[in-house]
Amino acid sequence: MIILLKEVQLEIQRRIAYLRPTQKNDGSFRYCFETGVMPDAFLIMLLRTFDLDKEGLIKQLTERIVSLQNEDGLWTLFDDEEHNLSATIQAYTALLYSGYYQKNDRILRKAERYIIDSGGISRAHFLTRWMLSVNGLYEWPKLFYLPLSLLLVPTYVPLNFYELSTYARIHFVPMMVAGNKKFSLTSRHTPSLSHLDVREQNQESEETTQESRASIFLVDHLKQLASLPSYIHKLGYQAAERYMLERIEKDGTLYSYATSTFFMIYGLLALGYKKDSFVIQKAIDGICSLLSTCSGHVHVENSTSTVWDTALLSYALQEAGVPQQDPMIKGSTRYLKKRQHTKLGDWQFHNPNTAPGGWGFSDINTNNPDLDDTSAAIRALSRRAQTDTDYLESWQRGINWLLSMQNKDGGFAAFEKNTDSILFTYLPLENAKDAATDPATADLTGRVLECLGNFAGMNKSHPSIKAAVKWLFDHQLDNGSWYGRWGVCYIYGTWAAITGLRAVGVSASDPRIIKAINWLKSIQQEDGGFGESCYSASLKKYVPLSFSTPSQTAWALDALMTICPLKDRAVEKGIKFLLNPNLTEQQTHYPTGIGLPGQFYIQYHSYNDIFPLLALAHYAKKHSS
Repeated sequence: MIILLKEVQLEIQRRIAYLRPTQKNDGSFRYCFETGVMPDAFLIMLLRTFDLDKEGLIKQLTERIVSLQNEDGLWTLFDDEEHNLSATIQAYTALLYSGYYQKNDRILRKAERYIIDSGGISRAHFLTRWMLSVNGLYEWPKLFYLPLSLLLVPTYVPLNFYELSTYARIHFVPMMVAGNKKFSLTSRHTPSLSHLDVREQNQESEETTQESRASIFLVDHLKQLASLPSYIHKLGYQAAERYMLERIEKDGTLYSYATSTFFMIYGLLALGYKKDSFVIQKAIDGICSLLSTCSGHVHVENSTSTVWDTALLSYALQEAGVPQQDPMIKGSTRYLKKRQHTKLGDWQFHNPNTAPGGWGFSDINTNNPDLDDTSAAIRALSRRAQTDTDYLESWQRGINWLLSMQNKDGGFAAFEKNTDSILFTYLPLENAKDAATDPATADLTGRVLECLGNFAGMNKSHPSIKAAVKWLFDHQLDNGSWYGRWGVCYIYGTWAAITGLRAVGVSASDPRIIKAINWLKSIQQEDGGFGESCYSASLKKYVPLSFSTPSQTAWALDALMTICPLKDRAVEKGIKFLLNPNLTEQQTHYPTGIGLPGQFYIQYHSYNDIFPLLALAHYAKKHSS
């Protein structure tokens, strides 16, 4: 055990030395936020449609898309995924747009066959179908009509626009502007995809089938909005325009997301904006500012993850023993303090009379704070706040904002408070249950508890903490695990729940904690690590990987160490896995973050630096305590 501790201490110092020169001059740590082909494919389509002179960039994006093609000629979103129709259609379309490939080229023939055999474009996810339709590649389907007069409904009415999640709103508004107007834009580069439209004349559309399953109340209510006088709808379009323009960040992106910015460009064009208008050109520049080199290829990051990465890494370094006066910590905390939000965002509609104080995810984000980034920043600032009154004030505003965002059910959500109406989950669109609302989740509730318990001194006797503890126990699954929404997936949620519950004083002997620990031990792999498939997110059940990943192993290990002695076999095996210098590329590049189950997974390039360091630091600290 002493030998293992020495190895851990040496590895911690090695990791700290490795990280030191990677810090940027502004104090941040910048890593690639890597996803599938969607943002790259959409940018190729946009650049060709606008006939912009970006040939070198198009070629680079094309090369990345080709590099991600599987041996069977298809595109998937994670290694063990068998096939993904939407990703394959996105890649196929982008390669045709690029001009470097034709549909009869060998590289595209297997993809074409798969798309046709799978039912064609009509079976793709609605985000993909929308992008094809707005570019004149697919007839506008009978998508569920979302009248923009919904934006005019007062917030005290049960079914209003702000009952949708912030991420649904920011994407739906531009999508519905263009979709309701049946807008499309083509160019000399626009290919034909008619061979991929294989619907039969009498085939019932997917949209109709889905709409038949929607809530009768929701459908009828929105139909009533659609029947309002035309001048009301005109006001709705004006409200939609204001909604987009008021949320543009200084780099030109909408809410700092590439996807919503793509949609905004077409939405504004549908409202009559010209292609050369300032806001459109600034938006294109904003998307291009998200270009990064990921895994050896140029890639459009859907958003930078700079605040998230810097906050988590600063905290991990401090847990590993890097002192407050060290330039790494001084620089990172200075950067984070500057990124604290100072203006009201959409969160105010469900949480009025609270001062701003949260943090957002990306470097440029000033509009959209979230609870995970806020709790991460608070962790990073806590030690400095003990000796610096300026940082104490910032820390206190963060704590106040975080506490104010608790849902009435006791849990904590990602972006907003009490935005959990079940009605909008019946929208006849894929992933409505995953994205239309923003309910409390185990990962957010657990991480907020861990922050408040370990860094604000709060415990389960406090009414807010007591309510959150109850929410977690009420949502524990029969096997002892919890589902995590923003990471993969049951390991992520269980880690957050256990560490949060322990931080606020829930006993190690509590049978629910023991049950959760036993579940984690039951899924540990032979090599000592842990690995969970992205399939867990869409299937909503634990699906093991055939290999272990560093981040998931670190999460599980961090949870185990809140209960188990360091000599516990599961702990020792997990530590030895993290010390292994010979992990494969498959193990270190598997995506363990989730944006949209089934459609959008994230490989955080930071996670293999952050979480193993944190787990190793906690092992060393527990050994010395």
